Amino acid sequence: MTGNALISVYDKSRLEHIVGAFARHKIKVISSGGTAQAIRKLRHEVVDVSTYTGFPEMPGGLVKTLHPKIYAGILGDWKDPVQAKYLQENTIEPVDFVVVNLYPFREVVKNDPANLRRAVDNIDIGGVTLIRAAAKGAFLNDRVVPLTRPAQYDVLIRELDKRGGIKDELRHKLAREAFALTAEYDGAIERYLSKVKG
Repeated sequence: MTGNALISVYDKSRLEHIVGAFARHKIKVISSGGTAQAIRKLRHEVVDVSTYTGFPEMPGGLVKTLHPKIYAGILGDWKDPVQAKYLQENTIEPVDFVVVNLYPFREVVKNDPANLRRAVDNIDIGGVTLIRAAAKGAFLNDRVVPLTRPAQYDVLIRELDKRGGIKDELRHKLAREAFALTAEYDGAIERYLSKVKG
């Protein structure tokens, strides 16, 4: 198959496996920051998010993927004539795979609970938003596949290699896991902040 994958991962373990699978299946990889650098070190091609969107990353990496070209690519329906016209006019490409894992908020607050600034720095915004959009897109258009942890890569790679595509059963399973992850993540933030004094 062909298509596009957006990859933005804090945990870069097994990155070579998923990127290699995308390369075999001629799936273009779009990425940002340290993930894009890691993919280049693996000698795979990657398009920077800022090149694709035409908008530079914010210094400090605070804003990288929050852009209409990314989210319309995840949520858009190319079978809907009205949406298709909008997507084509704005040179938006479909994002078929979203590979994202989050800043380690729980580990940070466990190891240094008194450091509020460090805790807040490790609240992931773009990653959670990408995961939720991809999980919604998985059900909305039966098109997008969210991957939220390296342990999920093998099942996706097997299905790609065997079928050349992804069945809705797997897509929806991964989407349910994605929503569970973001719910758990937000719960951890709320529990921590409820204990903070001042």
